[in-house]
Amino acid sequence: MSAIDDVLAANQTYAQGFNLGQLPMPPARKLAVIACMDARLTVSQLLGLKTGEAHIIRNAGGIVTEDALRSLIISHHLLGTNEIMIINHTDCGMLTFKDDELRKKLQTQTGTAAVAPVRFHAFTNLEANVREQIQKVRSHPWIPKHLPVRGFIYDVKSGKLAEVSA
Repeated sequence: MSAIDDVLAANQTYAQGFNLGQLPMPPARKLAVIACMDARLTVSQLLGLKTGEAHIIRNAGGIVTEDALRSLIISHHLLGTNEIMIINHTDCGMLTFKDDELRKKLQTQTGTAAVAPVRFHAFTNLEANVREQIQKVRSHPWIPKHLPVRGFIYDVKSGKLAEVSA
């Protein structure tokens, strides 16, 4: 059985006891989180969140991309979130390569160039990356300047969050 078949079977069990259908669309804690997609981060658990309490936006590296900004704008202006949290983490795969190297490797493996993605957003310094992501959010004209935007690094060995000063 494939991994997808395994999780579909698990969903059948989940759906039998499902009782969250009455939750409202806006997140109860009015919080939006941008985090890395790393499988070692269970964002809701590490933040003590329950279903329906926050919008969690995930991608490789916890990067404030155009699509992450799109989600944040919708989250704030249409669904009432009023705080933004950015989470990067130790031992991140985005620290292990450079964009140009990965692009060359992919072109060699596939024999073709591609127009997208334009960037993979690899980085070499966690704290500097968190600061850059905070700045991307704070500088967007459709994100109000008064909205708190805070950044953190999650330690995958200890489970602790450390705040990064902007």
